[in-house]
Amino acid sequence: MNIDLKSKVAGMIDHTLLKQDATEDAIKKLCQEAIDNKFCSVCINPSYVPLCSKLLEGSSVKVCTVIGFPLGATTTGSKVFEADEAIKNGAQEIDMVVNGGKIKSGEWDYVKNDIAKVVEVAKGRALVKVIIETCLLTDEEKVRVCEISKEVGADFVKTSTGFSTGGATVEDIALMRKTVGPDMGVKASGGVRDAEKAKALIEAGATRLGASAGIAIVKGF
Repeated sequence: MNIDLKSKVAGMIDHTLLKQDATEDAIKKLCQEAIDNKFCSVCINPSYVPLCSKLLEGSSVKVCTVIGFPLGATTTGSKVFEADEAIKNGAQEIDMVVNGGKIKSGEWDYVKNDIAKVVEVAKGRALVKVIIETCLLTDEEKVRVCEISKEVGADFVKTSTGFSTGGATVEDIALMRKTVGPDMGVKASGGVRDAEKAKALIEAGATRLGASAGIAIVKGF
C-alpha cells in the first residue's frame, strides 16, 4: 500500500480506550500513540477529557468523548448536561448513544428529541456522532434512526459502542451510507481490528473508524 493511503486511513481513526479500568498512564500512552500515528482523535470516557485536552494541545489530534455510554438509557437532560460539560472541558467531538429501548418501543418522537437536544447543545462547539447500536436493531429501525439523525443535524451516524452483542459490519455501513447520502459522516466501530476489515468498511462507505487497534490497522496498510 502507498504512503498516501496509509496516512489517509490513519486520519480516519478515532484511537479508542473506553475500558472501565483504563488508568491515567494508559490514557497518556493513548494520546502519544495518536500523535505519533497522526490519528484523527482519541475517544475516551468523559472523566479523561481534561487530561487529553491538555496532552493534545497544539497537536492535530482531536478529543472525542462518549455520552450516555454505553446503554443510551440515561435521560435526555443527563445527556445534554454531560455533553455540555465535556465540551467545556475540551471535547471537540461527542459520540452519543441513542436510546435503544425507545427505538424498539417505536417512540420516535422521544428518539428525535433525545438526539436533537444533544445536537443543539453542541452546535458550533463540537461534532456529534449518534451511536445507533446496529446489532440490536432491525434494518427498518436502523434506517429510521439514521434519517432522524440527519434530519436534526447530527454530523455522523455510528454503528456501535463495542459493548453490546456485535460491532460494525460491511452490510450495516452500506445501509447507513445509502440512508444518509454522500455527505454525512458514517463511523464504523466495534470489532475493527485489522487492515482488511478497515478497508472493507471504508469501501462500504465509512468515513471514520473507531478502534482500539488503530496501530495494527495502520501497520496493515
